[in-house]
Amino acid sequence: MAFTLIAGSTVAPVRGASSEFSNPVSRLFTRVEQPLHQYRAYRRMHASSENTKYEAWLEAWTELKDGRFSYNIVNEKGSESVRSRVLRAILAREQEVVNNGEGDKGELTAANYEFVEGGRDSDGAQVVHIKPKRSDVMLVDGRAVLDDRGDLLRVEGRLSKNPSFWTSLVNIVRRYARIGGVRVPVATETTAKVKFVGTAQLEVLYNYQSVNGRSVALTELSPITPLRSAAR
Repeated sequence: MAFTLIAGSTVAPVRGASSEFSNPVSRLFTRVEQPLHQYRAYRRMHASSENTKYEAWLEAWTELKDGRFSYNIVNEKGSESVRSRVLRAILAREQEVVNNGEGDKGELTAANYEFVEGGRDSDGAQVVHIKPKRSDVMLVDGRAVLDDRGDLLRVEGRLSKNPSFWTSLVNIVRRYARIGGVRVPVATETTAKVKFVGTAQLEVLYNYQSVNGRSVALTELSPITPLRSAAR
């Protein structure tokens, strides 16, 4: 099966500060943010192909500690091909990126992106257009959406580089929330075109047990439902 890895599940906090940007861009960078250096979270992952011909689920405990990412799969079901080539592969790739010290290559910083004020969306949220400074599977060509306080709500757009020959038009929506005083991703939704398969979808939900050594409420995860199309 030509189902290949869909990028975009790594926990990567927003970092950095700069005075060179004008509002609302400056609000994204001049806020004093507590960096994310430790977490433990329960992650639920679901991947499927068009018409659910190929479909699988995976649940795992994930942990970042002392700069090292680890995971423990506790439950999985569905297509073995999808589990091995997509879901387990994503966790393994995240472990490789983080443990090799390459996590900052995907962060929302001036080193990776150009930023342009984009007004407000239909819900009244502030929009900042983000343009990658290089072609990279870890970078998104699209926009960041902020609330009026400058807190990041989501990043949405298309990966600036296709993950492989088999995969193209990878659209992603990554949602954020402030937990334990730290801004972290809480959900990722991805769609892509995969040769000989059609449209493939991936959804990842994060439920944090601790952030920066502080226990936080571990609430019940909502059931994973069919994905909405990511922003184009």
